[in-house]
Amino acid sequence: MNSVFVYCEIEDGQVAEVSQELMTKGRSLACELGCNLEALAIGCELNGIESQIFPYGVDVLYVADDKRLSPYTTLPHTSIIVKLFEEQKPQIALMGASSVGRDLGPRVSSALHSGLTADCTSLVIGSHEDKKLGKIYEKLLYQIRPAFGGNIIATIINPEHRPQMATVREGVMKKEIFNPKYKGKLVKLDVSKYVSDTDFVVEIIERHLEKRKVNMIAAPIVVSGGYGVGSKENFRLLFELAEVLGGEVGASRAAVDAGFAEHERQIGQTGVTVRPKLYIACGISGQIQHRAGMDQSAQIIAINTDPEAPINAIADYVITGGVADVIPKMIKYYKKNTK
Repeated sequence: MNSVFVYCEIEDGQVAEVSQELMTKGRSLACELGCNLEALAIGCELNGIESQIFPYGVDVLYVADDKRLSPYTTLPHTSIIVKLFEEQKPQIALMGASSVGRDLGPRVSSALHSGLTADCTSLVIGSHEDKKLGKIYEKLLYQIRPAFGGNIIATIINPEHRPQMATVREGVMKKEIFNPKYKGKLVKLDVSKYVSDTDFVVEIIERHLEKRKVNMIAAPIVVSGGYGVGSKENFRLLFELAEVLGGEVGASRAAVDAGFAEHERQIGQTGVTVRPKLYIACGISGQIQHRAGMDQSAQIIAINTDPEAPINAIADYVITGGVADVIPKMIKYYKKNTK
């Protein structure tokens, strides 16, 4: 049990953002545990993929390169990961909580009888004392996530079984190059030893991909609205403010459910996670489900008629007032002061 392992999602020859974030987190966990950070890339035509992966501090990169492995299908990817984990016996395994990770993670953990914590918002190393068994477990992975509809924050541990598996959504962890010149060991797997013909019974005949229209994760400024904005018409003020600030518009689940904004703009436990330089929360009460998706923002401005709104507790600046009154003034004075 001597490594932290990250499964790297590959699409069109590029490592997914969530995998880069997990390698960043994995490097810090590996340093704390005093073990290797290892990664796995599965796909087709992966020559040179290590140049995207080693700078994140990866010590060993396993590459499974075969034309049958791209685009992603469940069975062969599962077989490769399960057999590799049985060989290498990692103590921690991380995947993105993407459509791929959510399909792959449960299958791998079930095959290995290891357990899996989905949609973690934090991963830290800690210890645990089991008083009933009289055991103390050191260097466990604390897998932290909202539970019971976001009403509590649960810390989940896996004392006995390995690997300790978790999935994390894109945007939750920071992405940071460890060392641009870092060089690890490249291991090319003999795919035929890890898969069988039965793994390819499912064939993808045709794929239709639609690129994401809204990319709030990359936006430096997010103007987000809640149910307190009042109407879809009032949401247009948020779009106007976002335009003059050079940002994107987000929404709480309540605003999306009310039809004020599209689901792709939803921020929070059941939406996307953002960490912009500036987050402007308009008419958002700030329940824990929403805060889970934005509380890592560098600076937060809360605009709300309720001076006791929970969002105010984490805001750097609080403006008490109606969105329809405050936002037009912000637009007016920002335009005036930037001429």
